[in-house]
Amino acid sequence: MIDYENFFGDRLQQLRDLKKISARKMSLDIGQNASYINHIENNKNFPTMENFFYICDYLKITPEEFFAMDNPAPHQIQEITKALKTLKPNQLETIIKVITTFQENNQGNK
Repeated sequence: MIDYENFFGDRLQQLRDLKKISARKMSLDIGQNASYINHIENNKNFPTMENFFYICDYLKITPEEFFAMDNPAPHQIQEITKALKTLKPNQLETIIKVITTFQENNQGNK
């Protein structure tokens, strides 16, 4: 069972850390007091729906990506997806083979 109360703060911190942005800077950048993000990450407060959308916009992710537990790095997935759309079919096949090899190697290392 998922601990949603802790999930939200933990996920916000994970995504913010990936962008290398301090909680204070993010708080101020989205128009809140300096400790706003810190309070959310420490489960002392939850954002309003409007502020949640500001947070997602600031992090350049969708609300769906925020809650996607199987996507630890949505920014990187977005970049990869954008780049993949520019490739030719034979190049995509090569990428698929590389990914398959990575997946097989990861399963062998478990």
